[in-house]
Amino acid sequence: MCFMLQSIDDKILASLRAKGRGTIFFAQDMLQFGQRTSVLKALERMVEAGSILRIARGIFCFPKIERIIGLGVIFPTLDEIAQAVAKRDKARIVPTGAYALNMLGLSTQIQMNVVYLTDGTARRLKIGNGKGILFKHVAPKKLAFKSEMAMYITFALQELGQSGVTDRHKQRIKELLQEENKEQVLADAALIPSWIMNIIKEAYE
Repeated sequence: MCFMLQSIDDKILASLRAKGRGTIFFAQDMLQFGQRTSVLKALERMVEAGSILRIARGIFCFPKIERIIGLGVIFPTLDEIAQAVAKRDKARIVPTGAYALNMLGLSTQIQMNVVYLTDGTARRLKIGNGKGILFKHVAPKKLAFKSEMAMYITFALQELGQSGVTDRHKQRIKELLQEENKEQVLADAALIPSWIMNIIKEAYE
């Protein structure tokens, strides 16, 4: 019996090594290696041994390890966790609020709790140390942007509000749009408030 349980540990670790460090995975991903109870016990042992990290209930990470300057285990970012959940659920997500501003370089404010809009299931994840991720369900058509950058900019600027947009913000948006296909961005006009669309058009002038 002990050999069987240890064998599950070995199989899980081998699969994670094949995928590479930094891999975020879910308990159900490992059910191919044994019965649910045995797999959960194996994951518990691996967490206790430090082989993997538990991010939230049922969510784990085979962490990256920084050895050059001695940082050690590197915890995945909130966005990496959110993207992994979205990929599993086959859902689209977009950051909102102060986190969206931070991701685009429009703000230096760091959020302990981040909010994403999703066309998938609404849920809240408690990550630990006061951190969390909230997925708020919206109608799929609200996320039907052709340009991901246009979508990010739209929700970030909505957080600022029209009166909160400064020249510095406009300059940063211009920088972000330099690598974006203009026609594709402008094709999303129907989904973008007119005042934000004016800022985008100005960025291309």
